[in-house]
Amino acid sequence: MIPGARSGWRQARWSEPLVYELGSPDNSGFIRPYSDEDAELERVLGATPEEKLGRMLRDRVPEIPGLSEIEVVRHFTRLSQMSYGVDVGPVPLGSCTMKYNPKISEDIARDPRIRYLHPYQDPDTVQGLLEMLYLLERWLAELTGMDRCSLQTPAGAAGELAGALMIRKYFMDRGEDRDEMLIPDSAHGTNPASAAMAGFKVVRIPTSENGTVDMEALDAALSERTAGIMLTNPNTLGIFEDQILEIADKLHSIGALLYYDGANLNGIMGIVRPGDMGFDIIHLNLHKTFGAPHGGGGPGAGVVCARGELVDYLPRPLIAKKGDRYYWDYECEKCIGRIRMFYGNIAPLVKAFIYIAMLGGEGLREAAIQSVINTNYFIALMGGVDGYELPYDPERPRKHELVLSAKPLKQETGVTAEDIAKALLDRGLHAPTIYFPLIVDEALMIEFTESEPRRQIEEYAVALQEIAREARRNPSALKQLPKNTSIGRLDNVYANHPRSVTPTFRVLRRRLQGEQLSL
Repeated sequence: MIPGARSGWRQARWSEPLVYELGSPDNSGFIRPYSDEDAELERVLGATPEEKLGRMLRDRVPEIPGLSEIEVVRHFTRLSQMSYGVDVGPVPLGSCTMKYNPKISEDIARDPRIRYLHPYQDPDTVQGLLEMLYLLERWLAELTGMDRCSLQTPAGAAGELAGALMIRKYFMDRGEDRDEMLIPDSAHGTNPASAAMAGFKVVRIPTSENGTVDMEALDAALSERTAGIMLTNPNTLGIFEDQILEIADKLHSIGALLYYDGANLNGIMGIVRPGDMGFDIIHLNLHKTFGAPHGGGGPGAGVVCARGELVDYLPRPLIAKKGDRYYWDYECEKCIGRIRMFYGNIAPLVKAFIYIAMLGGEGLREAAIQSVINTNYFIALMGGVDGYELPYDPERPRKHELVLSAKPLKQETGVTAEDIAKALLDRGLHAPTIYFPLIVDEALMIEFTESEPRRQIEEYAVALQEIAREARRNPSALKQLPKNTSIGRLDNVYANHPRSVTPTFRVLRRRLQGEQLSL
């Protein structure tokens, strides 16, 4: 056991200005092409800039701060030292699956032969990349028990919206007026939003005392208006819906469909397939399950897959092969069209291909098993720790994640889940997802993934135990944390108020000039 968690940890704290404040357009730095060669520019353009660009010609120079290369390097290095990511320590954000991102995937995805490809490039010049995407699509279909996958959707929520739109169009084509989507209250928050955006009324299904779908409530909600159910399995409590086959039978018996939210696939990949559970449409978060950076680290990829006649409704184009040639198939008689331009976010698709190719089927299965072992080892470490409890059938093993409740600690000391999260940050440990799912009071949603070693998991458990003890000794001190991070505790109201949220430097500058902006 770790004797103490991260004692003496300090995050870098630079008084670093914005890059616009650090430099000035009047200083030397970036030199615009042909900025002092008017004649040469006219020769290249074959006309004056005014003739060539008309109203698009800028009337002032770009406000690019003039900085030397070393100044730029130092600025961003200092910022990186005030950042925290999975390369610094664990990021156990529940349902986010922040696992280690293999460096070989980053290296290959940055290969100029991939990085500089243009979406309008002749497919015959990128047959290697298309073969890679074709194999990835086949592997994902096999892994999930689906027939075909569209690589087009750029993120998980976009995949949900695509799936909901597919369900809506499917019933429109059948002439059926179904406008209700069932969503368990343990679902990800984006599920009801996606269903509503697709035009469905959201029908909430409560969670039973066992942490799974309440079957009586499900029966009561089913009707001829039911279009489908959006479900994640394992659910956000980390509990496997063991009545999923019965749920599928109930939905299919009235002609409704099952949509699988693949955000939690990490705990079951290679072990059980959504298609075999009865799901008709799924999305996968490649940037979670298959080791590509996400959040601030890179774009997502929310691949959507379907089976049977629902394949016709997948976003186009689909990757296809004829003879020895790979190509994009744009045929679309019933499909919902595109979710975004072009073919999806290629870089995370390449990284997912590398991840799967390196691990193989057995490796993926082992990763899932290890993620479950890590979760349940942590539960064992936290068993009996005063201040925390595991709601919903605590004796039942969890899969990829768990949700602790700090409600007992709050009732005893006034220290909340947010205070605990800040205290973890103060120790150099990333906070878990807090206050989600909404069905758990003072929720701490924790997912270590298969990446984290035993020592790291033990350190996290020790930190939570230390925080509980500190809460009893001096609760007010915890409410002042964090102090060891680059930024201390924020005023949540001020930080989120439309009059203080500042998304760009231009907004900041206008505020500094006295404008009262409210976003």
